[in-house]
Amino acid sequence: MCNRYVAPDEAEMERFWHFGPTNKPPLFPRQVFPRSRGPFIRRARHSTGYERELVTGQWALIPWFAKEPKLKFLTNNARSEELAEKASYKDPWKRGQRCIIPAASFDEPNWETGKNIWWQFSRADGAPWGLAGLWNAWTDKDTGEVHESYTMLTLNADDHALIHHMHKPDPKAGLDAQDKRSVIPIEAGDVDQWLAGTVEEAKQLLRLSPVEVFGAGPIVPPPVSAPIST
Repeated sequence: MCNRYVAPDEAEMERFWHFGPTNKPPLFPRQVFPRSRGPFIRRARHSTGYERELVTGQWALIPWFAKEPKLKFLTNNARSEELAEKASYKDPWKRGQRCIIPAASFDEPNWETGKNIWWQFSRADGAPWGLAGLWNAWTDKDTGEVHESYTMLTLNADDHALIHHMHKPDPKAGLDAQDKRSVIPIEAGDVDQWLAGTVEEAKQLLRLSPVEVFGAGPIVPPPVSAPIST
């Protein structure tokens, strides 16, 4: 699972995902946290053909049955194994409301020392990540305001050589049943299949990237400045 990441700037996103001319999206913070705003790329909602569009929305999907946009439970991550059954996600999943979440890097906690050491994950090739997500547009019945939102998909990573080191161990579960979670990168050549393919074609892309794709390591805290002598 992922609870914080850094978004690329708009120019870099356009270079990598070619969403073309677009209405200027609302500003978004570069460092994105659950329930804050972030950018995502989807198949253009109102296009008769296939085009991509850049949208900003809440990083925590608002399902159709929500009474208000700020939910009491978090929906920023969604287990990909449960998409077809989970009430919050099954409708966007079956309707093909898939998106790409651009990320320059994302952070995960490592508890192997007994305390949390944050690790940062970038791509070894220097490109931004395009992470698998689902989006939804929820309309406030009182005001008519449309709220865009999205969730980041995750996959079990217990057997991944790198990701299985992340996250706090569950003392109640065995070593082979920890359910360590990972985001799901969508490679550049698979973006059209992810955004415009059938559900079955999208399922083929629910897989983890090999270790060599990652550039990862502990986040080194900035050095403490020496006091200025007077």
